[in-house]
Amino acid sequence: MTNTTPKDAVPRHVAIVMDGNGRWAKARYLPRLMGHHRGVESARKVIRGCSDAGVECLTLFAFSSENWRRPEEEVSGLMSLFMSALEREAAALFRHNVKMCFIGDRSGFSASLQEKIQQVEAMTATCTGMRLLIAANYGGRWDILQAVRAVASQIAAGEVDMATLDEAAFSRLLSTDGVPEPDLFIRTGGEKRISNFLMWQLAYAELYFTDVLWPEFDEQCLRDAFQDFARRQRRFGMTGEQVSGGKHA
Repeated sequence: MTNTTPKDAVPRHVAIVMDGNGRWAKARYLPRLMGHHRGVESARKVIRGCSDAGVECLTLFAFSSENWRRPEEEVSGLMSLFMSALEREAAALFRHNVKMCFIGDRSGFSASLQEKIQQVEAMTATCTGMRLLIAANYGGRWDILQAVRAVASQIAAGEVDMATLDEAAFSRLLSTDGVPEPDLFIRTGGEKRISNFLMWQLAYAELYFTDVLWPEFDEQCLRDAFQDFARRQRRFGMTGEQVSGGKHA
């Protein structure tokens, strides 16, 4: 990302579904896993671009809870890629002051991968720049359900009064607690759906869909998405006249 991106074009929180790795590989007669390897390079560019542009938080949908249904060979390859990417990128993230956190049910991963996740989180815990959330073994329904269970437990223990429970209190029980809700949702690869990603948190996000496959998504593509975002009028339930009149940021 360059300094030609206007400040008002930069959302605070960007959430991305990185779709199209398999189709990119298939079009080149390559194994699907090669597309995922190439996708890691795109992720690196986007992380750097968002950080340089002043984005506060970037969430990448790396592996959904439904992805376990894919062929065993592909899933195994993805787990190996996940491990190697963490080993390669952790030091660079620390150097660029990026704090990495993971959201999702990590208990589904191997003990070695869980340990590596904890190591990277610990390594970057003191970083004060952009927060990078990696959604792994994550599903929006899972996130809401685990929050509901937490609320039920608190109510049963007398810690929470059901009558006073509000959206803000519930949001604090979601895996994204501590970061602003996404302003911009990007999905590459041409599909137009959110695929069980951040279902509660995306309530007021601007949705941006592009036909560009994830391995081909670069800094210019990110600028295009930000420029499109800057042209949107975010109403939050109000009229366009109210928003343009300066009654809501």
